[in-house]
Amino acid sequence: MNRVELLIPAKDLHSGQVAIQHGADALYVGASRFGARQAAGNTLQDLEQLIRYAHCYGSKVYVTVNTLLFDNELEEARKLIWQLYEMGADALIIQDLGILKMDIPPIALHASTQCHNHNAERIRMLEQAGFRRAILARELDVETIGAIHQQSSIELETFVHGALCVCYSGQCYISKMMTGRSGNRGECAQICRTSFDLQDANGRTLLKNKHLLSLRDMNRSAYISRLLDAGVVSFKVEGRLKDENYVKNITAFYRRAIDNVLACKSGFRTAGSGTTTIFFEPDPKKTFNRGFTPYFADGRREKMASFDTPKAMGQYIGTLRQNARGDLLYEGKETILNGDGLCFINPAGELEGFFVNGIKEQRIIPHKPVSDFRQVDLYRNVDKAFEKILSGNSAERRMAVDMTFEETETGFRLRLCDEDGVQAECGMETPKTPANKPEVAEAQLRNSLSKLGNTPFVMRNPTIVAQGFFLPASAINQLRSEAIDKLTENRVAHFKPEKAPLDYQPESVLTEATYKRNITNELHRSVYEDFGAEKIEYGLDKTQDYQGKELMVCKYCLRYELGLCSKNKEVRKVAYPLYITNGKYKFQLQFDCRACEMKIINI
Repeated sequence: MNRVELLIPAKDLHSGQVAIQHGADALYVGASRFGARQAAGNTLQDLEQLIRYAHCYGSKVYVTVNTLLFDNELEEARKLIWQLYEMGADALIIQDLGILKMDIPPIALHASTQCHNHNAERIRMLEQAGFRRAILARELDVETIGAIHQQSSIELETFVHGALCVCYSGQCYISKMMTGRSGNRGECAQICRTSFDLQDANGRTLLKNKHLLSLRDMNRSAYISRLLDAGVVSFKVEGRLKDENYVKNITAFYRRAIDNVLACKSGFRTAGSGTTTIFFEPDPKKTFNRGFTPYFADGRREKMASFDTPKAMGQYIGTLRQNARGDLLYEGKETILNGDGLCFINPAGELEGFFVNGIKEQRIIPHKPVSDFRQVDLYRNVDKAFEKILSGNSAERRMAVDMTFEETETGFRLRLCDEDGVQAECGMETPKTPANKPEVAEAQLRNSLSKLGNTPFVMRNPTIVAQGFFLPASAINQLRSEAIDKLTENRVAHFKPEKAPLDYQPESVLTEATYKRNITNELHRSVYEDFGAEKIEYGLDKTQDYQGKELMVCKYCLRYELGLCSKNKEVRKVAYPLYITNGKYKFQLQFDCRACEMKIINI
């Protein structure tokens, strides 16, 4: 039976617990240092508590140690890895291959998408290096993922939802070059979300002050079945900086989406334990999003940029008209409430928003004056009613447990066995007092045993072997509570990860390693020597030699987005090369039409 994993980001301990309750089979979370989201680090104490919590539900915790490391950081990283192993982390997500040459514990290693896992050759190399899993580049289509699966035996993980980097992960150096903040060191300044002008070779401005590199968010929920058939074992949601309501909504949405697919497929089962009950209707459009794109899932078929704004516009709900008196009149089917956040693109081409202070029939009263316009498309990016639902009890997750209550020589015993076969038992010594009304006593016993309250469990099959005795409810409650506590501890121990010794067997498959391999320390360099590279360059994070370098390599293409693709015979003529500029910096765009890629060059 193939296990299918829903992998959810956890900003902190509470966020991780929320994700588990809403159906996450696994979490990925940052440690105190060396994570690719510097603002999402966690203390070791919180990580250990989260690991215990997740293991109780049969879920896993993968810890990110996925930044590039300098030589003076290797020892600190090694010590951290040992600490994570000893507290029971299920795997490490890493980018720096130098970790492979460290004295590390037998813990499973997952190759971060920052490793540029974009083709079968790269995946086979990672497999030879000893990785158990590769997190695929977001740009890969379903067909390519299937081909990679056929050519390797490593586990494949793919993103299905969340914010998109416009550049292949691990191949973006523009933030470091412009601000000193490295995306490969967890400090990305999100230059791709800022505005640029587009100019041609004659200096003519084709577009002004637009977010030319800002993409919509990924949503591949419609591709779950095909991705499963292509060999994906883990479906990953982006967002370690997102808030609790985002985690609730998106986790619940993909829990349902995956479960619906699994209900129609044989040979697959969810990777975690228990049954998740969702108390609301999940809807990705109602929490943070920039609009959605399946992002090359079927190749290059649609436009995917968000030129007007990099911010969340939310759900389209209708149109907004402004009359001669300046009144805002809504036309649409949605119910708008006081406190809702609404937004639109104003005549200046900018995102403008306001909160609703009041509703009078069709007239919306904003909390502040708005621009003059005639009619605009209206979006809701704060849904007050939906936020209220999410702030309450929105889901629960329970594991089924069978109970057997029986006699012992000196009293009674309660034996538990849960849906995963994990067992526990507790006994109590007490006089065996016959009940005056055996039927009533048995009913009361069953009732007491079934009161599992806020525990992770739900009664499935109670068996009462010892019948006809009177027992105080307090004694039964204590026995049940002690047995449940033991079962919880036994589950944590049961799901402790197995040792995963590194199987490092490099083959001579390379001749060189360019700066795009992101080598920043001597151990990392030696890995590429083991793979046969004779010509080796250090990465830009170490050399900071950006002149003439490719600062981004993108599957996304501005020519395609603007209708200027060379494959379009009706394309209007422009003078090449094209440039993007923000006034201070100017970069050249190069278009590799054979590879269908766009490169941003520091000239």
